[in-house]
Amino acid sequence: MLYLKRKIDTFLKEWKANPDRKPLIIKGPRQVGKTESIRRFGNVNYKSVVYINFVEEPKYKLITTDGYGAEDIVKNISRMDPSKQFIAGETLIIFDELQEFPDITTALKFFKTDGRFDIICSGSMLGINYRRIESNSVGYKSDYEMYSMDFEEFLWAKGYENTFIADMLNHMKSLTPFNEVEMSVCSELFLDYCILGGMPAVVREFIERGTFEGSLKLQRQLIIDYKEDIRKYAEGMDQTRILNVFNHIPVQLAKDNKKFQISKVAPGARFRDYRGCIEWLDDAGIVNLCYCLNFPELPLSGNYDDTKYKIYFADSGMLVAMLDEEAQEDMRANRNLGVYKGALYENIVGEALIKGGYRLYYYKRSDSSLKQDFFVRTAESLIPIEVKAKGGTSKSMRTLIDGGKYSDIHYGIKFTGGNIGYSDEIYTFPYFCAFLLKRYLSEQNVMSPRLVT
Repeated sequence: MLYLKRKIDTFLKEWKANPDRKPLIIKGPRQVGKTESIRRFGNVNYKSVVYINFVEEPKYKLITTDGYGAEDIVKNISRMDPSKQFIAGETLIIFDELQEFPDITTALKFFKTDGRFDIICSGSMLGINYRRIESNSVGYKSDYEMYSMDFEEFLWAKGYENTFIADMLNHMKSLTPFNEVEMSVCSELFLDYCILGGMPAVVREFIERGTFEGSLKLQRQLIIDYKEDIRKYAEGMDQTRILNVFNHIPVQLAKDNKKFQISKVAPGARFRDYRGCIEWLDDAGIVNLCYCLNFPELPLSGNYDDTKYKIYFADSGMLVAMLDEEAQEDMRANRNLGVYKGALYENIVGEALIKGGYRLYYYKRSDSSLKQDFFVRTAESLIPIEVKAKGGTSKSMRTLIDGGKYSDIHYGIKFTGGNIGYSDEIYTFPYFCAFLLKRYLSEQNVMSPRLVT
């Protein structure tokens, strides 16, 4: 099976190279490639890999019967399966589907103290169990958050090298527009990525077939799997409410006002009844929440209203999979995103920001039309981010930059379907550059020309 290179590969090598490494917990929603990456890493770097999946083989929940000590657990695993080899200094133990048996994390401190074996735990839906996991293993673990493939990983899958990506970044840093060939190639690749999303199984199918055939079926199966997870892991009436929220995300994203309105989810729906449901989807890694700032200024932490938010899918492929049949046909056959164009591009830029390490914030002033899609920050500045489905002026961004009340804002960044440009403290980049934003801001030390003496 074709292996798709991932960013976690480099992280795992660095983790193993650390002589003081702790047991590792890899979090992330289902089907983002956690198990595949971990097992490949283990097979390449260890003489023995002991793989235990608590969903496929629930009998292994009994391995703590004699306690949580490393010696006791290793003995019990060996009793259940004598073929599993434990070679001191050369063995990786993988505890997969951790959400089914979070108690095993109590053993991590004992494995760390014992020091003979490396441990990696992995699972989906960990966010909803994480307080328990954290209390069991605090101080004796490292964490890694894994997402579906970003556009950079998609480019790797398509055979593009790091030099291609470095060249894209250089275009941004020098504000040099892409030539016609570069613009055409990158835009086509990005549109493919928009339609597919970043789930490895979907991307692999596309790479191997060279067409979109089969991709929608895989995307829709993923939606079914997520709904099954909601039924399995959510409790009581919350199941229905969580599913109501999940099903209404595409409809609300397609509107001009993308703020999520609980009142539209079900007759008589009230915020207080649904609050925990929104957080559940966020903790499960299924959605990304974007909170409304109280005022566009630094610091961002604590400066937002947790009752006002937009909800985006954590992987844009989920949004695509939930569109109606006509939109699906138009998108795949004619590469036309239709009325969902704005929603999809905004979702995918938000997704790129999250995968780049940012949290999501927006702003909408209640007494005027002033609004801004996203904000990120550097050490010195608050930077408004606008996602434009069409060309046109950026009135709100202009107000934020020029208005005397917004002292932390000096320039803005706009993502569009057009080329690179700069005018009046607004930097414009194509959508396909969004994944490079953090690198651009950190390497370029961007400042508005009017601020440079």
